[in-house]
Amino acid sequence: MNPSAADHPLVCDQVGVGVPGRPLLATVNTQFAPGRVTAILGPNGAGKSTLLSMLSGQRAPRAGSVRLAGKVLSAFTALDLARHRAVLPQETAVAFDFTVQEVVEMGRFPHRQRPSRHEARIVHDAMAATGVAQLAGRSVNTLSGGERARSHLARALAQIWEPLPEGAARWLLLDEPTAALDLAHQHQAMALVRRWAVEQGIGVVAVLHDLNLALRYAHDSLLLAPGLSGVQMVRATADLLTPETIAHVWGVRSVRVSAADGVPQCLVAENLVA
Repeated sequence: MNPSAADHPLVCDQVGVGVPGRPLLATVNTQFAPGRVTAILGPNGAGKSTLLSMLSGQRAPRAGSVRLAGKVLSAFTALDLARHRAVLPQETAVAFDFTVQEVVEMGRFPHRQRPSRHEARIVHDAMAATGVAQLAGRSVNTLSGGERARSHLARALAQIWEPLPEGAARWLLLDEPTAALDLAHQHQAMALVRRWAVEQGIGVVAVLHDLNLALRYAHDSLLLAPGLSGVQMVRATADLLTPETIAHVWGVRSVRVSAADGVPQCLVAENLVA
């Protein structure tokens, strides 16, 4: 990882999570580190997607501020912010009949003023990385939900494919990236973004519902849930996701299992807490 990138976490300074006119869901005072995968976890309605939209600059916090590379997000122009971070939302509908390749090429739009010498190769390699290169000429609206999701992940990867000239950290913000994927592609996608984090210093923040995926691929996690007291902070995933916490937050009994080959612990859900 570039040393200067490591010095620029994505910081939440007493961020109030919620939408205007409704009760505050949580207060988050923490930082997300480049070079690591951080999962945002919690039950439905806890504010996970709302927080992610605040981290991306798409929504202003109810209170507090979010800082990227030492600056509050409101100080960035839309174009400059798009060079620093790519966002994969839950909904990825495309209004026009674009091909997969054209959708992935859209990820390079923020770099149009200073294009890379490798623009065509970036688009091809991003499609190859998510397994959609063979679909390049297909209309994205004719694809299955999983194929569309992988195409849009390729677009997000293409957007932050190369290091920034000033060496600042790059960020990949993902809202339920595995929701439309089958089991194999869920693991492939999460393994891919974890490699990007570890090998290239990308900061990855992902809203996840699958706790086993979080344990397997997320270095750290942030838990949002009704009834949690105090200010919420990022913690190591294995320390956060205990059977006791899962029973308290989700009302589900679980047990931990460990693989002999050193794969991180996984949780096996049993039944609802009586």
